[in-house]
Amino acid sequence: MKALHLGFVFDCQEDYLAQGFTPEQVAEFDPRVTVEGIAAGLQACGHEVSLVGNGQALARSLAQGQRYDLVFNIAEGLTGFSREAQVPALCELYRQKYTFSDPLTCALTLHKAMAKRVVRDAGLPTAPFFVVESLQDLREIPFPGPYFAKPVAEGSSKGISARCQAKDATTLQEVCRELLASFQQPVLVERFLPGREVTVGIVGNGRGARVLGVMEVEFTERAETQAYTALNKEEYRERVRYRLLQDGELARQAGDVALAAYRLLGCRDAARLDLRCDETGTPQFLEANPLPGLDPIRSDLPILARLAGVEYVELLSAIVEAAWTRRW
Repeated sequence: MKALHLGFVFDCQEDYLAQGFTPEQVAEFDPRVTVEGIAAGLQACGHEVSLVGNGQALARSLAQGQRYDLVFNIAEGLTGFSREAQVPALCELYRQKYTFSDPLTCALTLHKAMAKRVVRDAGLPTAPFFVVESLQDLREIPFPGPYFAKPVAEGSSKGISARCQAKDATTLQEVCRELLASFQQPVLVERFLPGREVTVGIVGNGRGARVLGVMEVEFTERAETQAYTALNKEEYRERVRYRLLQDGELARQAGDVALAAYRLLGCRDAARLDLRCDETGTPQFLEANPLPGLDPIRSDLPILARLAGVEYVELLSAIVEAAWTRRW
């Protein structure tokens, strides 16, 4: 495809820390080294890259009349259940083409319970769940334990630790009390799934979307628990192993469920979907990530791509081409 002028929109951790935000508040954002790595990768694809900055910087740029062939968006936004939809909505307001999913999909998928409702009602497999807005919601628990609890609208495993697994109602109440107080948002409670955990990378749009690969996340003896917690993800070299599933029933089933959920939720260009198996070995939808991490070294989608034989620049090229060539 032709070389494009890309406006690169991102939330950089160092920028927010300099403004007085805490490390916890900016945990979902990208460090400067990641921003620089992605920009270098896009330039290696042959594109001109302008470092725009965050959503507010993009708003100023567009309001002043600046336009790009394509906005390459990885900005997470700062507050609210619709924060990941802020940059896509801004682009649509100014009729600016952009990468990845639209405001509806970004808002829907950030709220994990809403996404699970859509997936469940469409007949795709997902673990039983309910939402806790206050401890009073735990008076009647709709299914027996064990349970797994997490903030309903956080990314990058924020708020997920070994404490999130609760064996009974008493422990679950303690976990929910901590999460409600810490994150000031509802808690998603799922039936704990004891099986294997996989993540699925998908690129493309509509019927042309395809599974890039299915990667199993195996937990080593140094993992804090058998779940993809924030600590396990941060210290992945010691705590997890990544393995590409190329053949077999799990790879086929996981790929089919993920691709169906990708299309159902309206994901575009590329995304990463997380699944975990139940006691029968059947993969269950956990969540969709329509703004997948793209750190060249550490992020799951680039790791998966490398295992599948797709180099980083090829991955970025596929994302840009998918965005540029889809219907606008």
